[in-house]
Amino acid sequence: MKTILVPIDFSDATSPVVEAGGVLARAVRAKVVLAHVIRPASIVNEFSAVVESFTAAVESNASEQLSQWEAELQKGGFTVERSILHGQPAASIREEAERLAADYIVVGSHGHGALYDLVVGSTASALLKDAPCPVLIVPVTNPKATLTGSSTEAAAQP
Repeated sequence: MKTILVPIDFSDATSPVVEAGGVLARAVRAKVVLAHVIRPASIVNEFSAVVESFTAAVESNASEQLSQWEAELQKGGFTVERSILHGQPAASIREEAERLAADYIVVGSHGHGALYDLVVGSTASALLKDAPCPVLIVPVTNPKATLTGSSTEAAAQP
């Protein structure tokens, strides 16, 4: 069975990205792997215990949100797995795609503002340069837009 890696960040871009992943999965009869990347804390000092506690809460929240998206896709008849990754987004996604031997990566054109992409760099852009498989970039300039001809099961937001 083919594998489609769908990294999501729970921003407004998530719904169109999951929808596109579902459309592609249905077309090529693939399973969907939903992934979320948690960035490492950059504070290492006397606040380390607080940072560790915060990171655990972020991971718990991510797991809950991934479960909701997983359930929505499963209602639409998709085979779904989920994964929480730790590290820098582009590198973590690339490594997960390699680990899974993913056939495709479906990612939003941006999940943050333009200033963020300007300062930090775009995950989508980095993946286009370095991914081990084809990358489908979902334009998310209008997060409320849906793909023409897509299944409502894949588009439904939890």
